Amino acid sequence: MAIPMGITVEGGEYNGRVTLFVVLSCMMAAMGGVLFGYDIGIAGGVSSMGPFLKEFFPDIYRKMNEDTKISNYCKFDSQVLTTFTSSMYIAGLVATVFASSVTKAFGRKTSILAGGASFLAGSALGGAAFNIYMLIFSRVLLGIGVGFANQSVPLYLSEMAPPKYRGAINNGFQFSIGIGGLAANLINFGTQKIQGGWGWRVSLALAAVPASILLLGALFLPDTPNSLIQNSNNHDKAKALLQRIRGTDDVQAELDDLIKASSVSKTINHPFMKILQTKYRPQLVMAIAIPFFQQVTGINVIAFYSPILFRTIGLGESASLLAAAITGGIMGTSSTFISMLIVDKFGRRALFMVGGILMFVSQILVGAIMAAKLGDHGTVSKGDAILVLILVCVYVAGFGLSWGPLGWLVPSEIFQLEIRSAGQSITVAAGLFFFFGGWLAVMTAFVYLLLPETKNIPIEQMEKVWKNHWFWKRLVGEEGEDDKKSKIQGV
Repeated sequence: MAIPMGITVEGGEYNGRVTLFVVLSCMMAAMGGVLFGYDIGIAGGVSSMGPFLKEFFPDIYRKMNEDTKISNYCKFDSQVLTTFTSSMYIAGLVATVFASSVTKAFGRKTSILAGGASFLAGSALGGAAFNIYMLIFSRVLLGIGVGFANQSVPLYLSEMAPPKYRGAINNGFQFSIGIGGLAANLINFGTQKIQGGWGWRVSLALAAVPASILLLGALFLPDTPNSLIQNSNNHDKAKALLQRIRGTDDVQAELDDLIKASSVSKTINHPFMKILQTKYRPQLVMAIAIPFFQQVTGINVIAFYSPILFRTIGLGESASLLAAAITGGIMGTSSTFISMLIVDKFGRRALFMVGGILMFVSQILVGAIMAAKLGDHGTVSKGDAILVLILVCVYVAGFGLSWGPLGWLVPSEIFQLEIRSAGQSITVAAGLFFFFGGWLAVMTAFVYLLLPETKNIPIEQMEKVWKNHWFWKRLVGEEGEDDKKSKIQGV
């Protein structure tokens, strides 16, 4: 079976370069990623702090310090703790559906503003919480911020970036998530040492700093040329912005594609119905499968529970927080930066393959060590604990190289304008180590067989990669029956 590894674009190339204006705009927008990473990392760290557990989860605190008979895997078993950890993700899932409509109707900038405001409110409430209800409500507000930011920021980055460098710039979102996680782990390491047991309040409240930067900075962000044409139909204003962000006056080819895509999108009244049609089937599959696979790598478990994992294998509270900073922060951020440098040279598929193999091997080995050495009531040696730490570093590096940044990049660049907001909304909305290790094998094969290469393809010409793919061309090569019916019905 011949599987094409890349698609050559017919016709002229877009002109332009990476300008300082684009870099500054994308850095400001990517602050949403910093907040996402910070909120994930900070919650995992404070959940391992004794004073925090004693105030909000006393049963867990008692199990950790007094009950020596309970299984190592059951000490953190708590429905209230589960509610605390999951409330942000549930709220984000609901919010992203509404964010899709806001992003399409009012632009990417408006959604970024809404996300920043919700982040700021959630961080203030979390730092001031004095009961579990306030704590959970703060996580809900943070989840709303996640829903809006994760829906709009990757679109913003992909639409602002020149096609040749879109991978590097969009991967900056995951790099920002890594920066946020690293900052969270280092802050947790410091606040845990504060006398009086109120350090966790500092950790939660400091999310207000990047939230304020995002909210204030977004006021000065330009909207994308795509959004300007789609919402205002002001071609002159869009052309002037395009010339500014590309650093050249010769932008007519790109502008013509934007206008053409916008004209098509304005005929679509129901994008969520449109995306169900046959010719959009490959994009719909990717919108669901890639974020699903990204989640079942187990990265959120590692990001949130790594301090708890390290305490379980015998590290102390302070050492666990430091180990989490090394694995989730330094390794994750470094590998994502490497991904930014090479993604537009080697392509998306190659990085998916390499990262998937690294994660698969490390997950299986960690699971084997814990099953053989730890058990329900056992302990692991210092050497085994160090080996687990190294393997977690390998896992995080593999994720930072591949499924971390590419899980945001690929879905944000494969949709035509008429279904882009709906597609991104769907993307955001979709035995531990052995289970996830098995999924890594499945998803690596999935990418190899079904995902075409998208490097250097102009975002408005992305439909060509599906028409030339060995599998998807059967669905998108010609109009299907449901496409013809939709024209008759005026959808």
